[in-house]
Amino acid sequence: MSTLSSFFRLGLIAAVLLMTGCATTNQSAGVNDPLEGYNRAMYSFNDALDTAVIKPVAKGYDVVVPDPISHGVSNFFSNLNDITVIINDLLQGKFYQAYRDTYRFVLNSTVGVAGVFDVASLNGFTKNNEDFGQTLGVWGAEPGAYVVLPFFGPRNVRDSFGLIGDMFTDPVMYVEDDDARMAIIGTRVVDTRASLLKAEKVLDEAATDEYSYIRDAYMQRRQHLVYDGNPPEDDFDVFAE
Repeated sequence: MSTLSSFFRLGLIAAVLLMTGCATTNQSAGVNDPLEGYNRAMYSFNDALDTAVIKPVAKGYDVVVPDPISHGVSNFFSNLNDITVIINDLLQGKFYQAYRDTYRFVLNSTVGVAGVFDVASLNGFTKNNEDFGQTLGVWGAEPGAYVVLPFFGPRNVRDSFGLIGDMFTDPVMYVEDDDARMAIIGTRVVDTRASLLKAEKVLDEAATDEYSYIRDAYMQRRQHLVYDGNPPEDDFDVFAE
C-alpha cells in the first residue's frame, strides 16, 4: 500500500467520524478520557488537516459534481462496505440479518450496477451498520478509554483494535495497483467529506466545546450501536469505566 493511499484511507475515517458530533449528548460527567491533554492536541491536528486539505477539496467536489453522480459514488462505496457488514453479522450471530444484507449486496451489485443504484433499499433491504468494534463489544469487550488517533480521529480502545479487522475486510485494500487503489480511496475520501458539509453546521451551532461534544457523542453512539439501539440503562456508566 503506498504512503499516499494510506493517507487518503486515514483521511476518510477522520471525515466519517466527524459526523458523530451531530448528536445530542450530556455524558461529559464521568467520561473515560484519561488522555484528554493528548487527545485535545491530536483533535486540533486532525481538524487543521481537514481544514487545510480535505474540506476545500470536498467543497470543490460538491460544487462541480452533479448530485445524481455523487449519490451514485456514495452508493458504490456503501455497497462495498456491505462486505464488512455481512462478515460482522455472522460473527455476531445475526444470521437472518446476514442473509438480508447478503441479498442486499447481491441485488445492488447486479441490478444496481455495482452498487451505483441502491435498488435494495427501495425493496425494503435497508443498510445496516456493523463493524469489528461492535463485534468485539457483542463478545463482551469493554470500550476502554477514549482516544483520538492521528488521521483516524475519535476512537476508544476497543474500536482501535476493531479498526484492524475493518481494514482487512475492505475490498479496496486488495486492489493491487497502487495508482488505482490511490484513486479509489481518494475519491472515497472526497465524496464522504462532501456529504458531511451540511451536517457539520449542526455541530457549529450546538457545541460550545467541540472536542467534548464529539467525544461524548462518539462514546454514546458506539454503545448505542453495540446494543442495536437498546443499551441497558446502567450501561451508560460505561463512560466512567
